[in-house]
Amino acid sequence: MAKPIIKTAGSAYTSLNSDLPAIYESLVFIPGLRHKGTIPNDFVTKKVVLKFNLCNSSDSTAAAWFFPGFYYQNIQLYRQEATGLKIIPAVLPAVPDSIGFRLISLAANDSATIFAELTFVKTYVNTIRPRLINIEYTTAFIAELRSTLNESDLMTYIFCGLLLMMILFSLANFIQGANPEFLFYSGYAFFLGTMLLTKTMFGFRSSHISFFFEAFMDFIMQGLGIMFYMLFMQRFLDTKNKHPFLYKLYTAGITLLIVSMLSYTYFHYFTDNYTIEYLVENATKVLLLVMVIIFLIYSLRSWEDKLMRYLFWGNLCLFIFSLVSQLAVLLDSFFKELPGILGSSLFYYEIGLLLELVFFLAGLNRKNRRQLIEQTKEREILKAQNQLKEYEKEIAVYKAQQEERERISADMHDELGSGMTAIRLMSEIARNKMKENTPVEIEKISSSADDVLNKMNAIIWSMNSGNDTLDNLVSYIRSYALEYFDQTPIECKVNTPATIPDLEITGDKRRNIFLCVKETLNNVLKHSKASLVTINIETSDRLRIQIADNGTGIDLQNLRQFGNGLKNISRRMEVISGTFNIENKEGTVTTLELVL
Repeated sequence: MAKPIIKTAGSAYTSLNSDLPAIYESLVFIPGLRHKGTIPNDFVTKKVVLKFNLCNSSDSTAAAWFFPGFYYQNIQLYRQEATGLKIIPAVLPAVPDSIGFRLISLAANDSATIFAELTFVKTYVNTIRPRLINIEYTTAFIAELRSTLNESDLMTYIFCGLLLMMILFSLANFIQGANPEFLFYSGYAFFLGTMLLTKTMFGFRSSHISFFFEAFMDFIMQGLGIMFYMLFMQRFLDTKNKHPFLYKLYTAGITLLIVSMLSYTYFHYFTDNYTIEYLVENATKVLLLVMVIIFLIYSLRSWEDKLMRYLFWGNLCLFIFSLVSQLAVLLDSFFKELPGILGSSLFYYEIGLLLELVFFLAGLNRKNRRQLIEQTKEREILKAQNQLKEYEKEIAVYKAQQEERERISADMHDELGSGMTAIRLMSEIARNKMKENTPVEIEKISSSADDVLNKMNAIIWSMNSGNDTLDNLVSYIRSYALEYFDQTPIECKVNTPATIPDLEITGDKRRNIFLCVKETLNNVLKHSKASLVTINIETSDRLRIQIADNGTGIDLQNLRQFGNGLKNISRRMEVISGTFNIENKEGTVTTLELVL
């Protein structure tokens, strides 16, 4: 089946409300096409009328699809007859882009004058390029229309995949740290990615969803994406505290975008003034570019901030390629001459977004490392503060213990000491009165009173925190030992250093060391049969007390005679991290050591 051949063509414009059958005779048709490139803004809200002649010279009926170009929300065909224009019923092909085609058929050896009334979609990329498509090659024709976009589409799909990864990455960081800046960045990536994806999926297609995205939603999604980006920058740079100027700049930018999107919506749906609608879109884009320039200048003034440097280079790349993309829209005829995807305005915008994303990731990596270091420092400071609090608690407890020890020692000295002294004095008075007839019990009372008084004095000494010095301990051991062996058959010698370091030694250590010395001296007096005991005390980096007697020595294989005495000495020294050693060396030698 042959297809009709276009003999002549002419074009004219009329208003949207005009009735073509009523006015067609008054229209002035210009031969050919008035606009061979994109349709100027002043004509987008008008209807274009194409007039052409068709002739079928074959012996059979011929039919073809009429395709006027992009983008037309309504196509109405008329056939001129003697009585006027007759509407050609709208017959659409069974393809996804069916609303962009209309069927024209001619009988054998027939000719006709056809009028095509076309209503534009409100967009700046409308073109008029009428063609007649063989019915058998409709699918191939649609594929051919999009074949020139394959490289650009592939680039867009790859970039959308990267944006999807960024969305998932940002959402994961938001969920983990509840940081709003990552939520804002995911919003930025989502809206821009959706805009690019829908532009690729529905671009240069004749469908209602394609018209919706091309004419309206592309700008809205781009505006929402940039608005989320500004919110992200406010959080990411903490502009409210660190960069008040940028905070005000981005707040103004967000307000501008909201006003622009509302104005754009109003002019798109409630007026036929596409020129102002187009002006709102382009003025917004120009102002956003100006804001980028202001940010770049501000970044140069804050160059010492390394995080700002990454954002500077990212925004610089986005600015340059966005500018090239806008020029590609304005100078469409020039860029169309470039090979492959270099003629696509979308390609340059995507390159800018990709470079901006690379520098953002580098800046995010630096910020995360810096935050990690700061968090580590904060944890260390918090740990040190907690330790300090624990030390303060321990000091408070220790101070309370010291105060309690001093109180108990004072009470023992005042109450028990005076009582035991009174018992000893009364027993002495009773013994003096009875003289030779003194009962043995009175002697025992006096002796027990002396013994209890001495033990009580030792306990009071060990509890008094005022005695917590090494010098006091050495002096007390020396005094106690000499007094202990007084009026006994054993001579006692105590050798102490000429100078004793001014060191503090806790009451617990003092008490345990003294009790160990006391137990050792008791063993010497009871079991050694010695005539001399020598006590050597050394103080350097450790306290070393050596008690040596000249007695019979100790049977290390049979220690039962000493009961629990040696076990107590060993346990006490172990408690204070000291050492205890006993050996035979011309008598018994006991060594006590404690690291100072």
